[in-house]
Amino acid sequence: MSSGSEQGGAPAPRPAATVVLLRRAGEGMEVLLMRRVRSMGFAPGAYVFPGGGVDERDAAGDLPWTGPSPEEWAAVLGVDVPRARALVCAAVRETFEETGVLLAGGPGSDGLVLDTTSEEWERDRLGLIDRSRSFTEVLSRRGLVLRSEWLRAWSRWITPIGEKRRFDTWFFAAELPRGQLSRDVGGEADLTRWIDPALVEEEWSRGRMPMLPPTLVTCGQVAECGTLAGVRSAKRDIVAIEPEVRVVDGRLRVFAPDGIDYPLPS
Repeated sequence: MSSGSEQGGAPAPRPAATVVLLRRAGEGMEVLLMRRVRSMGFAPGAYVFPGGGVDERDAAGDLPWTGPSPEEWAAVLGVDVPRARALVCAAVRETFEETGVLLAGGPGSDGLVLDTTSEEWERDRLGLIDRSRSFTEVLSRRGLVLRSEWLRAWSRWITPIGEKRRFDTWFFAAELPRGQLSRDVGGEADLTRWIDPALVEEEWSRGRMPMLPPTLVTCGQVAECGTLAGVRSAKRDIVAIEPEVRVVDGRLRVFAPDGIDYPLPS
């Protein structure tokens, strides 16, 4: 899927999708964050949500699917139908690749509990990563469907102009499916951590959890919802947010919505 042309000499942002994966914790909730390995070209060492770039095959029309249709998602996300289908697929596929959590199930059955820890599932996960297998193939072979009703559109962030690698990323919220567990599966992350989203800003401010503005702002928004039910009922308008980079006292800083002022590494 094309990411478009360059903008004023800056690289055009590549379409991407990420999932704010949540689980119940007592009366509240926790969010899953992954620390990117320091060898990564984009945001090394930063805590992020699972996700990644859209693949050409994510727009395939034969993907088994329930919940809101690609046409309905297109209206919510503000994109055309092929892009909407690709973004939803990429969100679910990347979450499975990076955490082993699969937002899929049997058609019309919320009661199916998937165990994705077997050797066969692991071969499929690795096959998706090296692109030797398609997501349609992986689901269809087992009679499973992508459960788009388990996703909630949350926001859209665009990497500022000036960055060498730019992404146009749609954020989705989803709850950990019943009976599934996230796994440390290596690759792009060297650590995964479930944490109360209300604690994230303090961890960031103390330097214990470096992260980019979209992650920090999103955790704060989720924390304000209080509970999983609050997240499900939150009203969200999906508009593109592109932070601004300014020089302040000789240092580059990123200014994002909601008053977030983020210092860039020297």
